[in-house]
Amino acid sequence: MVIPAITDVTMAALCPGRDECSVAIYLTGFQQAIIGLGTLVMMPLVGNLSDKYGRKALLGLPMGLAIIPLATLAYSRTRSFFYAYYVLRTLTAMVCEGSVHCLALAYVADRVPEGRRASAFGILSGIGSSAFVCGTLSTRFLSTASTFQVAASVAIVALVYMRVFLQDSIVDGNISTPILSNGKSKVDVIGNSSKNVQIFKTMPSLEDMLCLLKSSVTLSQAAVVAFFINFSEVGLHASLMYYLKARFHFNKNQFADLMVISGIAGTISQSLLMPMLAPALGEGRLLSIGLFFTCTHMRTIVSKQVGTSEQGKAQGCISGIGSFANVVSPLVFSPLTDDSHDSEYHDEGGSSHFK
Repeated sequence: MVIPAITDVTMAALCPGRDECSVAIYLTGFQQAIIGLGTLVMMPLVGNLSDKYGRKALLGLPMGLAIIPLATLAYSRTRSFFYAYYVLRTLTAMVCEGSVHCLALAYVADRVPEGRRASAFGILSGIGSSAFVCGTLSTRFLSTASTFQVAASVAIVALVYMRVFLQDSIVDGNISTPILSNGKSKVDVIGNSSKNVQIFKTMPSLEDMLCLLKSSVTLSQAAVVAFFINFSEVGLHASLMYYLKARFHFNKNQFADLMVISGIAGTISQSLLMPMLAPALGEGRLLSIGLFFTCTHMRTIVSKQVGTSEQGKAQGCISGIGSFANVVSPLVFSPLTDDSHDSEYHDEGGSSHFK
């Protein structure tokens, strides 16, 4: 809901009354890079901990933290509150960015047999796209203040619903051997300190991630694909809205119109086409077609490369690699976007200087 409105809020706080703002472009790019660094570490950790303590226990953390920045702008959108939102959003997004999606995919992989995961992942993505359409469409008819207030309220409802109705997919709560432990079991130690030791042992290291990627050629190839597709998507998303704002004077309603169109296309492709084509074409060919049209991803292939108790670790690893692309992409696209603003501004023959 807040995506179409956040550009207007950022511009109003940093460059009031203007449609061009280099500060907003670079500040947004810097924020995305910091978030990418945080999620690069947190995604594998969250996925690994969910294998041990359950998906539901880990889902509560990102869903709860996501409410805080929304509530900040729901209260006020002045410059001071915007800076507070900026800091809170940066810190919380290190845990929240992609965590819910990662854990949802692991949850589905726990519940659905391997042969039906492609269709199930497609339906899950289609539901997400449908929610995206509903959210952006509602933004079209709400004021900026109401948009953030409704978004914060919906986030609270989602958290309560998850805590009350969602059943955890991991039945065995006694799993204590970390993934990639080379078969070595943990020694149970009586006392509170044992829990802390187990948590630290569960934290995946860089060596653990490399071992996981080396365990399957397909998984390694999926990681490469995840990096480059995230690199292009994040760079385009971070820059496009500011470009449209500067070049065509878009506002939140026009941003919402564009996102509704893309969301409807995503809903159709992932809810209808992907479940029908996956059994016939296979995940490999479907991934090639999806990359060509940028409408699907490789998560089904990833889920088949690991066992049931490793779904969170695998999905978190791929999400972490995608997050590394989030670090690099703004560093490349932010200067390019700012340069395009300047060049187009001067290419108008100087007439804009006298308007």
